[in-house]
Amino acid sequence: MLNFFDKSKKESETAEKKGFFQKIKEGLLKTRENLTSKIDSIVTIGRKIDEELLEELEEILILADIGISTTSKIIEGIRQKAKERKIYDASQIKELLAEEVYEILQKDVEPFTLTSPMVILNVGVNGVGKTTTIGKLAYLYKKEGKKVMLAAGDTFRAAAIDQLEIWAERVNCPIIKHQEGSDPASVIFDGIQASKARGIDILICDTAGRLHNKKNLMEELRKIRKVIDREYPEARVETFLVLDATTGQNALQQAKIFKEVSDITGIVLTKLDGTAKGGIVVAIKSELNVPIRYIGIGEGIEDLQAFDAKSFVSAIFQ
Repeated sequence: MLNFFDKSKKESETAEKKGFFQKIKEGLLKTRENLTSKIDSIVTIGRKIDEELLEELEEILILADIGISTTSKIIEGIRQKAKERKIYDASQIKELLAEEVYEILQKDVEPFTLTSPMVILNVGVNGVGKTTTIGKLAYLYKKEGKKVMLAAGDTFRAAAIDQLEIWAERVNCPIIKHQEGSDPASVIFDGIQASKARGIDILICDTAGRLHNKKNLMEELRKIRKVIDREYPEARVETFLVLDATTGQNALQQAKIFKEVSDITGIVLTKLDGTAKGGIVVAIKSELNVPIRYIGIGEGIEDLQAFDAKSFVSAIFQ
């Protein structure tokens, strides 16, 4: 049994780890207040874990954007654990809930490690913070000592190319770009050749987010992937889907569509600090079984954090 509420463990934590956890806790403040205050209000002294309590908890979770099917799975898990462990006191419901959420987030997840050479394709609709995410990823990877290059594959918006160029200057890494309207696959091709010539560890590629035309999007992503596989067979390829957490269930619908058109290997959820519905993290992982790799918990360059399920659960329920 995992104990997310054991205060004694914190004494031995390093200052760096405490700072990291505190940052996540602050970033998830709205979600924590939304969930825990409502849960606390139904857990009154002397109350037992019964069907009435579970129904009230179910409503709270659905309103936190955890979604109906994921919520049903969580409630059934709590019901089973409470029965098996002979837990009757409602005061322990939060611990059981934290365990269920942690199990969903950890299921089938392999640790994410950086290798070289590596290509990271970033996909997602316009306005979710895709270009900013690329800049922040470049910053993170450079901090880890990696040589990073950017490729401006969203050639349908001049603003996207300009914005990526600003990020390249900011984090001091090279960028490969063509003119607006160019073939995105040719930009990625040039990015690959430049990466090989300059000994780049990680090539991070932007792509267009034209979800309204699924057929074109699928064709474009397929063409880009074909170029990577042909020109850079030795590179490991990751495809990150960038989603805006403030859009709640819309983010889940976007994720389902992108999963149809591309081999998504990881999710990046931006703007988690701006929503009380951080439960969408759990819904996306549960329904798609794609690992959450990074979360955005602020506007600063260091506010894109590698996702850690235990820290996330502790930050919400502690």
